[in-house]
Amino acid sequence: MPRVLLIEDDPSVREGVELGLRRRGHEIRTAATGEAGLAALAEFRPDLLLLDLMLPGMNGVQVCRRVREDSQLPIIMLTARGDDFDIVIGLEAGADDYIVKPARPEVIEARIRAVLRRIDTTGPGRPVIEVHGDLAIDRTALTVAKGGRRLPLAPSELKLLLHLSAAPEQVFSRQQLLEHVWEHSYHADARLVDACVARLRTKIEDEAGSPRYVQTLRGFGYRFGPL
Repeated sequence: MPRVLLIEDDPSVREGVELGLRRRGHEIRTAATGEAGLAALAEFRPDLLLLDLMLPGMNGVQVCRRVREDSQLPIIMLTARGDDFDIVIGLEAGADDYIVKPARPEVIEARIRAVLRRIDTTGPGRPVIEVHGDLAIDRTALTVAKGGRRLPLAPSELKLLLHLSAAPEQVFSRQQLLEHVWEHSYHADARLVDACVARLRTKIEDEAGSPRYVQTLRGFGYRFGPL
């Protein structure tokens, strides 16, 4: 089972999430502050980070940015209702998903599995490595290179690119992408998609404001290409 690091300052939330995930077989480490959580990262080496937005001292957004400086560790943010502005900032900082507290353990478990799940978009007859312009997408190794240089993509960014590039020129609505990439079957927050697209463009496009690969069709959604 995935190893999870939980950074949460509320003792009742921290204990409830820890107990729920331990019962489901996870090895879990907890920290009450951002500073303590960052210190635990190198020692514990988790597979995923559950990160509260509203932390004392170094807040969740600052922790997320610090992690993203040198790691593509999957990050799910825990938020309170009404933290809309902070949610957007957290997603822009590099979070892969978010969960509104309080959340049942089975909901948290499902989100963890969805973020960590590998996407198989190779399909019969599809080359393992696809070249689109100066992008090389390896669907077996799950890596992306631009001009021969490996790009550090967070899990949500990689899954989004794999999904879009598997059907070039096909337009996907935000709701379709939420269902297929984030595996949210209900009417979820389209900001997940928009923030992820923005982050992905900064990494794969020559100019994020004039995208060549991930294009917007206003009123419809996003597509990959044409190049």
